[in-house]
Amino acid sequence: MEPRRSFLRKAGALSGLAFGHGFFNHLHAANVADAEEKIAHLSPFEAAAEEDYWQVIQQAYTVNANFINLNNGGVSPSPKSVQEAVERYNALSNQGPSYYMWRILDQGREPLRHKLAHLAGTSAEEIAINRNATEALNTVIYGIDLKKGDEVIGTKQDYPNMIQAWKQRALRDGIVYTQLNFNFPIEDADTIVAAFEKAITPKTKLLHITHIINWVGQILPVQAICKMAKAKGVEVIVDGAHSFGLLDFKVSELGCDYFGTSLHKFLSAPIGSGMLWIKKEKIAKIWPLICNDNPNGTDIRKFETLGTRSFPIEQGIGEAIQFHQAIGSKRKEERIRYLKNYWAKKAIQIPGVKIHTSLKDEWSCAICGVSVSGLTPAELDQKLFSTYKIHTVGIVWENISCVRVTPHVYTTLNDLDTLVQALGEIAGAVKKA
Repeated sequence: MEPRRSFLRKAGALSGLAFGHGFFNHLHAANVADAEEKIAHLSPFEAAAEEDYWQVIQQAYTVNANFINLNNGGVSPSPKSVQEAVERYNALSNQGPSYYMWRILDQGREPLRHKLAHLAGTSAEEIAINRNATEALNTVIYGIDLKKGDEVIGTKQDYPNMIQAWKQRALRDGIVYTQLNFNFPIEDADTIVAAFEKAITPKTKLLHITHIINWVGQILPVQAICKMAKAKGVEVIVDGAHSFGLLDFKVSELGCDYFGTSLHKFLSAPIGSGMLWIKKEKIAKIWPLICNDNPNGTDIRKFETLGTRSFPIEQGIGEAIQFHQAIGSKRKEERIRYLKNYWAKKAIQIPGVKIHTSLKDEWSCAICGVSVSGLTPAELDQKLFSTYKIHTVGIVWENISCVRVTPHVYTTLNDLDTLVQALGEIAGAVKKA
C-alpha cells in the first residue's frame, strides 16, 4: 500500500501544479525575480538592452549550441519549465490515461481558459483552446454563414492556409474572394486602410486581416482597419499568429469580431497549441468546425469538441503564460524588437545587403526580411547554414523574395553578431565573384 500512497501523493501534487502552482515556480521563478529586482526601475525600452537580465531569461531555454536558430517565426521553442510540465503531465497521463486525462487534467481547462482570457483582455466565455491558428481561423472561415455572391476581402500576403481556405469556400459555395496586393514595407496607416476601404462593395461581408505579415514582419494597423470596417457594417477576422505573445496588446481593444492565434510561436507554449476568440454575441452564429451537439449554441466550448486531445500540451500552455508574465508583455516586445534592430541596422549598412522590413517601431517587431544581391533566398539560406550554422528560412511568395530572420528572447547578441558577419562575408564574396 505504501508505494501506492506515495504514487497518489505525487499524482495529487502534479494535478495541483496543473491548476496554478506551476513548474515555473520550481525552476526559474527565484532567478527571474532576482533579475527583475535589478531592472525594476527601468522602462521596458531601457530594460531591452540590459544583458544581465536577459542572460537569466536565456538560461531558461534549452537551445542547441550546435547552430543558431533564427527561425522562431515558424515555431518557437518552449522554456525548460514548459517542457518539463508537458513531460510530467504526459507521464502522469500514461499511468492511467482515461482516468488522469479525463478526470484530472481535463479539469484544468477552465483555469487555463481564464489565464488566456486575462492575457487577451477578454471574457473567458469568449476563449476556445485548440491546436493552432489554422484550426482557429478555419473554424470561423468554414463556420460563418455566407451565401453565393457574398464577398470576403483579404490580401495576397496572408498566410497560405488561410488563403486556401477562402479559395475552397469560393469553389464550394460561390462566395467572392478578393485579394489585395501590397508592396511592403509600408509606413503609413492611411495607405493600408484606404486600400481595404476602396475594395469594399455592398456585397462585402468580411475582411480577413493578418496582424503581422509572416513573410516580412509588417504590422498592419488593425484597429484603424476595424474602425473603418465597423462603420461600413463589415465584420473583421484577425490572424494573430505572429502578434499574440509578442506585441503588448489586448484582443478586446482591436475592434475585430474574430481572432485566432498559435500559442507555440512567441508565447513559447507547447508545440501544437492555439487559441480562438469570438466576440460573445457572435458565437451562436458560427458553426463548429468539428461537430457538436449544440452547434448553434452560445457556449464557446462548442468549438472544443476535439475528442481525445493532448492534455499535457494543453496544460503546458499555463506554464508558458507564467513565464511570459514573469518577463512582462511590454518588456518582452521591446527586447525582441531591440534584437531585430540590433542586427538589421548593422546589416543595412553592408553593400549588397537589402532589408525588406520597416525598422520603425510601429511597423515591425521581431520578423525581418533580408537579401543579398546576386543570390536567391534559397541560396542565401543555404550559405548561412552550411558555413555559419545559422538557421533561417528562404521566402519566395507573391512579390516577396528574401530570407526571414526571427530572433526570440533567448537569442544572444553574439548570435546576431555572427549573422551580421556572415551577411558581410557572403555579400563580399558575391561581389568579388
